Amino acid sequence: MKFSHVLAVALLAVGLAACTKPKQTKPVEPPPAAAETGGATTSGTGTDTAGATTKLTAQQQALAAIKSRNIVYFDFDSSEIPSEYLNVVSANAGYLVKYPSARVRLEGHTDERGSREYNIGLGERRAQTVRKALMAQGVADAQIVTVSYGEERPAVAGHDEAAFAQNRRVEFAYP
Repeated sequence: MKFSHVLAVALLAVGLAACTKPKQTKPVEPPPAAAETGGATTSGTGTDTAGATTKLTAQQQALAAIKSRNIVYFDFDSSEIPSEYLNVVSANAGYLVKYPSARVRLEGHTDERGSREYNIGLGERRAQTVRKALMAQGVADAQIVTVSYGEERPAVAGHDEAAFAQNRRVEFAYP
């Protein structure tokens, strides 16, 4: 009896794995890409669909290029953007200005020191500081949403300064 249950679970797992593979191999379907751009851009061949696909690919490439620069780290108990992270803000602002339909969620985080309430407020101040910096570089207010997780979603587990430093951050999250 137990063997049949194990066999049934194993077959179910294999079946589910086989069902999910085709979904992973379809990165972008042509109809939604054409609908997203509305056919406003034409390609060199004069077809809207080809132009929309090229434009979408260019946007995806631009997004991939800034994904490696999507975190701003902060000093202890500070919401001021350190100078070494101004280029991160500028790179993300450049992407958002170039693609006005793009949206970003700025997620504010803190280390575990301080009360939960204080850390939620500090995470929000950090996210708002980055928001203001983006808007100063031409990003539209409607493109930005902020959220504070405070100490609730640490990037690194640990109770030393190295862990604390990696948890004091704002992350750029693109849907």
